[in-house]
Amino acid sequence: MTEPLAPLAAEARRLTQQGDWQKASEKLSQLITEVTGVQATGLNINRDQYSLNSLNGRVTLADGRTLFFKYHHEEGEEHTIEEYYRAELLREHGFRVDVPIYACGEPGRQILLYALRDEKRLADVCREIEANADWQGMAPVVDAQRRADAEILAHTLPTLQQAQVSQVEAESIHQLFWNRLVSPGHTAGLGGRVDGFYVNQDFTLGELTLPWQSLSNLRWRINGVTYQHTLRQLFLDAGQILAPAALAHHGVVVAHGDAHNANVWFDSQDGVPQLVSFDPAFAGSHIPALLAEIKATFHNIFAHPCWLYEPAQAAEIYRVSVRRDGDTLEVEHDWQLTPLRQAFLDSKGELYWKPLLAALKAKGWLPANWQQIMRLALFCCPTLVMSLRAGSASQHNPVSSTIGLAMAVMLGSGGDDEFSHWLDGLLTEA
Repeated sequence: MTEPLAPLAAEARRLTQQGDWQKASEKLSQLITEVTGVQATGLNINRDQYSLNSLNGRVTLADGRTLFFKYHHEEGEEHTIEEYYRAELLREHGFRVDVPIYACGEPGRQILLYALRDEKRLADVCREIEANADWQGMAPVVDAQRRADAEILAHTLPTLQQAQVSQVEAESIHQLFWNRLVSPGHTAGLGGRVDGFYVNQDFTLGELTLPWQSLSNLRWRINGVTYQHTLRQLFLDAGQILAPAALAHHGVVVAHGDAHNANVWFDSQDGVPQLVSFDPAFAGSHIPALLAEIKATFHNIFAHPCWLYEPAQAAEIYRVSVRRDGDTLEVEHDWQLTPLRQAFLDSKGELYWKPLLAALKAKGWLPANWQQIMRLALFCCPTLVMSLRAGSASQHNPVSSTIGLAMAVMLGSGGDDEFSHWLDGLLTEA
């Protein structure tokens, strides 16, 4: 009987979390040597804020090549995640995507190796703009995003079709949503990461501390806007509405599925900047159409500036106020979209979501609860990518935790706010 290969990527991730970057580099060097068949002679892991469940960096091989590597590892999900590196699928359908030179998708050893690029990732380009408040200089980036949104739509619409439930259930994109809500012995919506991150835990929001049992049953009033859903209701609804079988009859598409800006190159070599995606770990050919650009819509827009990825900085620049008024949590905060992220939201709505929803409606495939599906998926993005509790392993604090949970409720529930008006406007011309 063949012995299973060592889960070197998982081991490397554990070592980086312990701060042992040298041993982590050694594990990755061994893995890359095994995958490529060429000795890895030098390796550098990037220490960036976007590597929530992954690591990336550069590796030099004995044959003189230097490659960019990225691997993705889900803590506690080694036996359920199946990373289908489907770059060729995306390229066949016209999407701008880097195809890896080497790929390994074995559990615990998931890694991709690409030809080295000198360009920056779009996440880093955007961070520099916001750090310098360079709203005049953001035009080329916004233009590139608008070209990308239009292109993505143009390549997505021809793939719009109906699918069998089994085909939809087989897609790995559900690892980002429904699979994180469920686990044996738990009610759907209160299992998986919800149970691990939140249930029976204490939450410090601003200067107020509440146990899960209390917090999860409160309604929220955020910056004067009242929201009807509690955290418990939103998680339970997500456990039902986002089930793969429940989404299977609303149209599916070919999509990247996880095109957040840390998975996108800002390619300006030919004069006109273009966005080129990579690491399509969750790409597929039967992705529910209403999920396809959800991760990009949240992580490239509402996760910035800084509160999700750099919570310590958020605590320095934002102010929050939290108090309980009976069964309502009163939250005030001063976070808002920057001009850059507002431009991204406008682009995503105008050039992607509006025409996609119109196409679904024209085919009779747009469900009556399409807004609820989108809202619950957006709600899952911040709450399930990491624990938003202050003091947890994700390093959140009472300020960033407050903003994060308020953001999740605002997106997931709905009230008289700017996002609700944006969402309502997506079908006005359909």
